[in-house]
Amino acid sequence: EVQLVESGGGLVQAGGSLRLSCAASGFTFDDYAIGWFRQAPGKEREGVACINYDNTTWYIDSVKGRFTASDANVKDTVYLQMNSLKPEDTAVYLCAATEDCTIVAEDLDFGIDLLGKGLQVTVSS
Repeated sequence: EVQLVESGGGLVQAGGSLRLSCAASGFTFDDYAIGWFRQAPGKEREGVACINYDNTTWYIDSVKGRFTASDANVKDTVYLQMNSLKPEDTAVYLCAATEDCTIVAEDLDFGIDLLGKGLQVTVSS
């Protein structure tokens, strides 16, 4: 089955860190940009971070300097390292395979080839 599998979410205190993983199952990440969206209760989904196939990255302003997307040392796996977490980072985080990070930055549904099921990140104050 072709899918994206996220892991690494959970509960952390403000100022803490979490590392999310996004792994491909049934396909490879070759030529894909892998992005992360998040959706908090009562809020619109927003693109958070993305890494292109050439390892260039994009981040929403609110996470710049705190979040880092990177290729893992495991094939077809991408990490999202989240440091200095804030309560406003609390959301369901979903990874996505897209053609380009612009799709994530502008949250263009038509450009998302595959979306993971999501996992909860909760930051307590």
